[in-house]
Amino acid sequence: MPQPWDHFRFFLDRRIRYKITRAGLLFIFTILVVGFGAVISANNLLFLITAAMLATLLVSGLVSRLCLAALQLDFLVPEHVPAGRTVPGKLFVRNQKWFMPSFSIRVEGVRDPASPTLKSVYFPLIAGGATLEETIEVRFPKRGAYRQNSFAFSTSSPFGFLEKSARVTLRREMLIYPSIDPQPGFDDLLAGIAGEIETHYRGLGKDFYRIRPYEAFESARHVDWKASAHTGSLEVREFAREQEQTAEIFLDRDIPPALDAWFEHAIDCCAFLAWRLSSQGAAIHFRSQGFDFRQPEDGDIYTILKYLALVYPQSAHAPEAPLDDTSYKIVFTPSPRAFRDAGWMDARILTPDVLPAPAGGPGAGPLH
Repeated sequence: MPQPWDHFRFFLDRRIRYKITRAGLLFIFTILVVGFGAVISANNLLFLITAAMLATLLVSGLVSRLCLAALQLDFLVPEHVPAGRTVPGKLFVRNQKWFMPSFSIRVEGVRDPASPTLKSVYFPLIAGGATLEETIEVRFPKRGAYRQNSFAFSTSSPFGFLEKSARVTLRREMLIYPSIDPQPGFDDLLAGIAGEIETHYRGLGKDFYRIRPYEAFESARHVDWKASAHTGSLEVREFAREQEQTAEIFLDRDIPPALDAWFEHAIDCCAFLAWRLSSQGAAIHFRSQGFDFRQPEDGDIYTILKYLALVYPQSAHAPEAPLDDTSYKIVFTPSPRAFRDAGWMDARILTPDVLPAPAGGPGAGPLH
């Protein structure tokens, strides 16, 4: 059952805010001038005109208040939304007044750094009992759970003297993934990692695939000396892979407070790599303190993105050893020595020096 405090908070959220327009200031000034003239001249006609103008101002306020009354709003976004990307959203406005329409209604998001940004929507007329739908573009600035999204109805109907607005807060939770769009350096990192994965898994099978030129740092045990003598250059035997390419990604949550900005940057990079590698057909074994997930065996890539949407730094014990010696390993950590001691010697370790956070980047954690 709603408590008195809940009713009071709803009243504060829904309270009407007034703003006098330029036309309203001019009209009020005219009322004062006419009223002053009526008092000085004792002219009954001027008194009647003043009274009519005051009545017009009062009626304007009442009608605009009725236009904002009983308006209901709902806002839906797609199921999977990454931060920083503009996506289409559905805005529904319902006029619960069964007999009276609402005129000149504008809906816009309340300006807040942590709130979604969207363009305002204008409805010239919302008939009584009608529900209007509008598709708008929305952008969420941060990852995390958006539990309260604030919007405002506003109108200057009927005469434009006053602009009234009423704030509405939607308590619908929306989970926003980290950004999966490339940031400076991400594409180069992905290209390097994709090449290393290809080299790492090349020749692990037993079925002959092809003979190709030797590449730097490859093992000499696969060199085909007969083919090399025939071509005059080193040639190697390549075998078909018997297993799927797997990238084992470990996100270290044991982060000091001074590296909160880097942790957010590492989460974006981790989400970007997991998304792109999964799109390229690689299996992802994602690990972190308290989380272990294999994609596609345990689910799809969105489970990893959901975890990254809400993850936060946490003190932890020494890292665990890798679970698969044959997988290609990527580690995000500010403590590379601890991971090397735990058996991650051949992993691609991304530290704040290797993966620096952009200057002026966000240092705040996820939105809760």
